[in-house]
Amino acid sequence: MLEIVPVPTFADNYVWLAHDPVSRETAVVDPGQAEPVLAEAQARGWAITQIWNTHWHDDHIGGNAAIKAATGALVTAPAREADRVATADVLVGEGDTVRLGEHIGHVLALPGHTLGHIAYHLPGVLFAGDTLFAMGCGRIFEGTAEQMWGNMQRLAALPPETLVYAAHEYTLGNARFALTIEPESAALQQRAATVTAQREAGQITLPTSIAQELATNPFIRAGSVEDFARRRAAKDVF
Repeated sequence: MLEIVPVPTFADNYVWLAHDPVSRETAVVDPGQAEPVLAEAQARGWAITQIWNTHWHDDHIGGNAAIKAATGALVTAPAREADRVATADVLVGEGDTVRLGEHIGHVLALPGHTLGHIAYHLPGVLFAGDTLFAMGCGRIFEGTAEQMWGNMQRLAALPPETLVYAAHEYTLGNARFALTIEPESAALQQRAATVTAQREAGQITLPTSIAQELATNPFIRAGSVEDFARRRAAKDVF
């Protein structure tokens, strides 16, 4: 089993360290900053060997160069964003694979937040970047509502036990918005109460799971692309 731990950065980002105890390899997912990542890996005695980027935004790649310089890690990034990730060593897209020890991850192309956005899907694990959040989805900066809606449908079809490691602590705000869409949902009310308690205690609310999102995420639960687009537009000004 992979050991996966969060490294909080900036105001609400999470960098994920994925460690394979057999091969002793460690991958860093979306390091916007280097220093806290290097410190966490050192404290755990983990050797960083890879960096996996989901998209080009600086809060996801800003630590690439320093981590690469300190560790010699190989940087994997979206092929469609090659011109925006100068540190990339390996470029990947839909259908390609990554490997951490004996663990194989499949690359999913999920355009919408950015046009080249990808995710890394390993058995039971999804590193979703800024596409899928707990009770939310990413803002549509470069793509279309149709693309992001398609992403939601695709991710909804993953095994329900899949753990989703998103890149931001947006859960409480997402829960508040979700309650405006389905205020009578008992599952949503219960989850919002749990998340509120977690945040009041300073606890992380991730990972989520596909099953949880199917039950409480208003974007996955939208009935059509038009419904999704209305919800996304409402969330943008919420």
